[in-house]
Amino acid sequence: MTDAEKVTVYMQELEHPLKVEIEALRLIIKETDARIIERIKWKAPSYFCKEDFLTFNHRMRDKVHLIFHNDAIPKVNSVILEGDYKDRRMVYFKDMSDILDKKAELQRVIAELLEFIYI
Repeated sequence: MTDAEKVTVYMQELEHPLKVEIEALRLIIKETDARIIERIKWKAPSYFCKEDFLTFNHRMRDKVHLIFHNDAIPKVNSVILEGDYKDRRMVYFKDMSDILDKKAELQRVIAELLEFIYI
């Protein structure tokens, strides 16, 4: 199976109360930059663009949790990024309204991070 097919199967089988929100975030992430490749990593949709940089964590049932995991993420400043880890930052979304409120900032964070990755 291709990476895209694996993600399709994963999403078909996913049972999560915020599945619609997860699908919306997947589209937002992929439309940010045509170079972004989606695949499964750590048993969830994950995003790669020269290097791995973002993965969903579906353990929370009341929020959608995104993990930015790249050495360059600490260089990106944003009010939506949480945590002070050496190479990680978290973003949480409680519902579709929250996603729409944070969409532009999420895309800005991704774009800025990709600039650091491609330096």
